[in-house]
Amino acid sequence: MRKLIIGLVCLIGLAVVIDFGAAAYSEFRVSRALRDGGSLPADPEVTIHGFPFLTQAWKGKYDNIEIRAQQVPNDMIGEVTIEATLNGVTIPTSTLLDGSVSAVPVDHLDGRMMIDATDLGKFLGIPDLQVSAPPASKSDGTGGSGGSGSPTTGGIVLTGTVPVGPIQTSVSVQAALMLRGEQVMIVATDFSVGHEGQADSTVPGPLKQGVLGLFTKTIDRQELPFGVMPTDVYAEGSRIVVEGSSNNVVVNLDELQASM
Repeated sequence: MRKLIIGLVCLIGLAVVIDFGAAAYSEFRVSRALRDGGSLPADPEVTIHGFPFLTQAWKGKYDNIEIRAQQVPNDMIGEVTIEATLNGVTIPTSTLLDGSVSAVPVDHLDGRMMIDATDLGKFLGIPDLQVSAPPASKSDGTGGSGGSGSPTTGGIVLTGTVPVGPIQTSVSVQAALMLRGEQVMIVATDFSVGHEGQADSTVPGPLKQGVLGLFTKTIDRQELPFGVMPTDVYAEGSRIVVEGSSNNVVVNLDELQASM
């Protein structure tokens, strides 16, 4: 009986190793196809969730695939991070093995584009730009911490060194994040209120509108991974996140360059 149990354990262990190995190889094939189709600078991270993997591969239907590509060239911003979550992905095993994957039907797709403060600062012409959540009121249970690690819908605080009259000085402004079609609008509305409840006093009244204008800009035509239209924009930590979702999508890997 002991030998039988040991034998079964070894067989199970071998099956798990084979399963993970097959998943890793498939992730590599998908990653390489995405890099080639999207002309990406590096292989994106691809994770195929679900165990056992071989059961999904046998059916040619995968429950959940996550994709993450960093330093993706962007005409407006420079570089962005792209993420996509694909649910219900149909990829026949034969096409996955021989590398002939082209059109991939997906039941549901969530796409995200993330803009770091550094790249946004380059776009705005403010190299030391910082992005954070607006200060929360002490009555919301955060003690005024602002909860900068959580999504903040609609508003952000932008801080950076800009010209105020004849001098360069650090200024913090409150800005609204809005979507207008495929455009992301950043509109500085006021100066940020500090801990003492006072707005930034380093900017003289006659110069305030001009300084707010330095933090106001529109990012034109931001298409999400695989052609998904943006439906929401918000701040998360020090990044701006643009996201959207779509159902019953067919991803054409040969045409990815226009959508990634």
